[in-house]
Amino acid sequence: MRAEMEQNQLDRETFSCSICLDLLKDPVTIPCGHSYCMKCIKAHWDEEDQRGIHSCPECRETFKPRPALKKNTMFAALVEQLKKTGLQAAPAHHCYAGPEDVACDVCTGRKLKAIKSCLACPASYCEKHLQPHYDSAPLKKHKLVEPSRNLQENICSRHDEVMKVFCRTDQKCICYLCPEDEHKGHDIVSAAAERTERQRELQVRRENIQQRIQDREKDVKLLQREMEAINHSADKTVEESEKVFTELTGLIQKRSTDVKQQIRSQQETEGSRVKELQEKLEQEITELKRKDAELKQLSDTEDHNQFLHNYPSLSALSESTHSSSIKTRPLSYFEDVTAAVSELRDKLQDILRDAWTNISLRLTEVDVLLSEPEPKSRAGFLKSSCEITLDPNTAHCDLLLSEENKKVTRMNQPQSYSSHPDRFTVWYQVLSRESLTGRFYWEVERRGLVRVAVAYKNISRAGKVNECGFGWNDKSWVLICSQNSFEFVHNSIRTSVSGPVSSRVGVYLDHRAGILSFYSVSETMTLLHRVQTMFTQPLHAGVWVDLGGSAEFCRPK
Repeated sequence: MRAEMEQNQLDRETFSCSICLDLLKDPVTIPCGHSYCMKCIKAHWDEEDQRGIHSCPECRETFKPRPALKKNTMFAALVEQLKKTGLQAAPAHHCYAGPEDVACDVCTGRKLKAIKSCLACPASYCEKHLQPHYDSAPLKKHKLVEPSRNLQENICSRHDEVMKVFCRTDQKCICYLCPEDEHKGHDIVSAAAERTERQRELQVRRENIQQRIQDREKDVKLLQREMEAINHSADKTVEESEKVFTELTGLIQKRSTDVKQQIRSQQETEGSRVKELQEKLEQEITELKRKDAELKQLSDTEDHNQFLHNYPSLSALSESTHSSSIKTRPLSYFEDVTAAVSELRDKLQDILRDAWTNISLRLTEVDVLLSEPEPKSRAGFLKSSCEITLDPNTAHCDLLLSEENKKVTRMNQPQSYSSHPDRFTVWYQVLSRESLTGRFYWEVERRGLVRVAVAYKNISRAGKVNECGFGWNDKSWVLICSQNSFEFVHNSIRTSVSGPVSSRVGVYLDHRAGILSFYSVSETMTLLHRVQTMFTQPLHAGVWVDLGGSAEFCRPK
C-alpha cells in the first residue's frame, strides 16, 4: 500500500505543472525539457516579453527569441489516462510553495509549502520535516504556530539570539543577552509573563469591545424599529393629509359651484326683470309713436274747422310709470361678490401660511432617538458652521450694511432705505435672511457695544422695548456684549455672564434639541451661557449695534 501511495505521489509530481501546481492541461514541453500547461507558460512568458528574454520557471534557462509552443500529445494522452484511473492534483499539504506561500526552510531544491512555523527554532516546516517536533521530547516543548514569514523578527539583530524576554522600560522584545549591555538596569521580564499581563488587558479590551458591539447592536435594532415607525407614521400621515386636502379641495370646489350657481340664478332673475321692463317700454314706445303719428296728421290738416273739430277727440297722453323707476349701476353688478371671494382667498392664504409654518416646524421636530451632542471643540463646531447674511429690509434706517450684507455699522444719520413692513423703526436692529431650524454655528466679530441675538421672524418691528427689543420679550434671546462684560437677556429677565471678554462671539444653535449657546472665541472657546428650551418657530440671527459700533458675521475658519 505504501509503495502504491509513493508511486501515486510520484505520478502526481511527474504530471503536475510547477506553475499552477495542478495536473497538466494542454501540456507543452519547452526546449530545456520541462513541461507546463500551455496557458501557464504563455502567461509567464507574456510577463517577460518586455525584457526580450524568456526563461524556464524551474531551471531558469533562457531562450531568445521566444520559442514556439506545440502541444505534447504523448503527455496529454498520459494525463488523460491517469485522470481516468483516479489521479487528481496533489493534496494541499504536498504542494510546492508558490510566491504567496511560506516555504519549508529544510527542503532542498524545490521547496514544499510549510504547514507550521516554530518560534523556538525559528524556522518553518513542511509536513515531513515537521515530524521531529512531534516525535522528539525536547522539540515537543517548542511553540508551533501557523506558517509565518516574519520569524526573523523574533531574532535579535545585535546578538543573533531568539528574543524571549521583554524590556518594559523600552517596551520592546529583546534576547537574554541584551540586559547585559544596551538594556542594562531596565525593567526586564519574560516575554511569556508580559504576554500573560497584556493578554489580560487584551481580554478586558475585548470584553469592552464586545459590550459596545452588543450595545450598538441594540441601538441598530432600536433604530430599525424607529425607521419602521417613521415609515409607518410617514405613510399614514401622507395618506391622512391627502385625505384632508382632498376634503378641503372638495369643500372649496363645492363652494365655488354654489357661488357660481347663485350668481347664475341671480343673473337669470335680474335678467328676467330687465327683459320684462324692456318689453313694457318697447310697447310704450310703439303706443307713443302711434299717438305721435295721429298728432302729426292733425297738425298737417289745412282746414281750420276740421282741425278744431277733431282736436277734442284726441285722447290725453298717459303718464309713463317706468322711466322714473329705472336705476342703473354701471360696472358694479356682481363686483361685491368678487371682492368677497377675494377677501376669502386672502384669509385662506393667511391661514395656509400660518398653518404651513406650524406644519414645517412639526416636520423639523421629527428626529431619531440618538441626537448629536453639542461639540466639544472648535473643530467640532466648524462642522456645523453656516453663512449668515443680513436682510436689508429689516435693518433700521440708521444701520449701514456692507455690499455682501455681512457687516452692519451704526451711523449718525439715516440711510436711503425704501419703506418696508419688516423694517425695525425704533431699535437699531437687523435680522438675517436665513431661517434657522437645524443645527448651526456662526461667529460675530464686534466693535463697540453690540447685542448678539436670535429671534422669531414675527417679533414686532415697532413699539415699546418689550415688544420689539431683542431680549425683552419671549420671541428673542440676546447676549449683550459691552466693553468689559457680558449679560444675557430673555423675556426681560437679565442674567449676568462671566467669562473672558473677546471681540468675537460664537453662537451655536440646535433648534431641534432646543439648545442655544454663546461662546467667547479667541485662541480657545469659552462657554458664556447656554439656554435649554423648546423653540416653537424658525429662528433668525440678529444684532443690535450702538452708535459708532459694528458687527460682522464672519465665516469661521
